[in-house]
Amino acid sequence: MNLDADELLAAFEARALDNRRFGHAEHLAVAWAMLRRDDFTDAVARYGAGIRALAAAAGAPEKYNATITVAFLSLIAERMQSGGHDSFAAFADANPDLLTKDAVSRLYSGARLASPAARTGFLLPDRPLRTASRSP
Repeated sequence: MNLDADELLAAFEARALDNRRFGHAEHLAVAWAMLRRDDFTDAVARYGAGIRALAAAAGAPEKYNATITVAFLSLIAERMQSGGHDSFAAFADANPDLLTKDAVSRLYSGARLASPAARTGFLLPDRPLRTASRSP
């Protein structure tokens, strides 16, 4: 994976990203870079604000989902604690399951993730945690 996470983070924070070219891997790279730099709580606030801004700039503010955002940040932060990867590429190679959107949907039912409550605030998972294995 050839993403420069620090460059993406700078563009993300400057609100200079084209949301059409900001796919799932780019979301993860920015989150990884932000979590390397910031305390988890600060990263959640900054990352959430940035994602909301991207959704609004795309004309789809309703697409922002607080539960998905916090859940992915939590998964990334947890994996970072056990990793010690010095690049996003190394982190991504060690955690291929996070490169799919299924990482969160293994923890949550579709109905819970689609709920208005999930969009506006963080909800705890409604599926057993044992289903959230690292294998794809």
